[in-house]
Amino acid sequence: MIPSGLSDKHKPEKVLVTGGGGFLGKAIASRLVARGDQVRSLARNFYTELETMGVDQIQGDISDAETVARACENTTVVYHVAAKPPPWGRYADYHQANVVGTKNIIDSCLERDQVRLIFTSTPSVVHNGRAIEGADESMPYPKQFNNHYAKTKAMAEQLVVTASRRNLNAIILRPHKIWGPGDNQILTRLVARAKKLKQIGDGKNLIDVTYIDDAADAHVLAADRLKENPELSGNIYFISQGEPVRAWYMINEFLKAAGGTPVKKKVPFRVAWVTGALLEGVYKGLRLQQEPYITRFLAETVSQSNWFSIGAAQNDLGYAPKVTIEEGLRRLSQWLKKIS
Repeated sequence: MIPSGLSDKHKPEKVLVTGGGGFLGKAIASRLVARGDQVRSLARNFYTELETMGVDQIQGDISDAETVARACENTTVVYHVAAKPPPWGRYADYHQANVVGTKNIIDSCLERDQVRLIFTSTPSVVHNGRAIEGADESMPYPKQFNNHYAKTKAMAEQLVVTASRRNLNAIILRPHKIWGPGDNQILTRLVARAKKLKQIGDGKNLIDVTYIDDAADAHVLAADRLKENPELSGNIYFISQGEPVRAWYMINEFLKAAGGTPVKKKVPFRVAWVTGALLEGVYKGLRLQQEPYITRFLAETVSQSNWFSIGAAQNDLGYAPKVTIEEGLRRLSQWLKKIS
């Protein structure tokens, strides 16, 4: 069955999904398999779910050029999803995965004719420490980044844009806070910290979120539209559900779905931000690998409005989010009950 919004006249292709065993990568792979594409995954580990789908799996590191070249052989589309995720870690590790890995993907694509690249980025690349309300893709990178993830993803974006001027057909997507059944990032972190969570700020700030099905469909749509219209190459698009929602409402709904209770205690933004700055300094000074309980970036993203226009994706890609917040929460709750 072809996912809603995607063409039923698709001619099967050979595609690569980096990070195919991850939350988003697996969802993309599932859609591609469903419409008849021959799918290959490049990831560090082997995944039984991908094997069941019939996905060809190559185990390896995207920072290894030879492994990437082998994974890209005989492909016409590459979905580059793999990355070192936020929020904490050594800069060298982020650079190796997010910058070197992306360069390897680009180099392999440029060596092959007619390969299309869909690069998964993040709205964090334009995070500037202030509230963002309805910004579009013209918003510039900040003068200074306060976390390695955003900095290295911005660097990777620039590599893709530059390569698009060298005959690489590529589109960059910036999905915001992907969630839903199978989530092993946002939900896992919230549940682990549930007992110590405190609301930062007044709780009125609005954010974008993106349900997993919509995020996956956006990637497949981007590849299809790029094939139809190569002039889209080099473009960047924000992706979300198009309905800004209160951040702390979503946090509490996630906790509720997981069988937890709402966050009741509060802390002023300034207190949380200063605490985060101090902890970052201590952890870096002592070279501690574990993540601080609070960071400046985390304090900002959960207390400030942070949402973007998806008008460009709607106009150029035909992107239209299908799953409402309410329906997504219902599906999430059902999934959590099933696995508990």
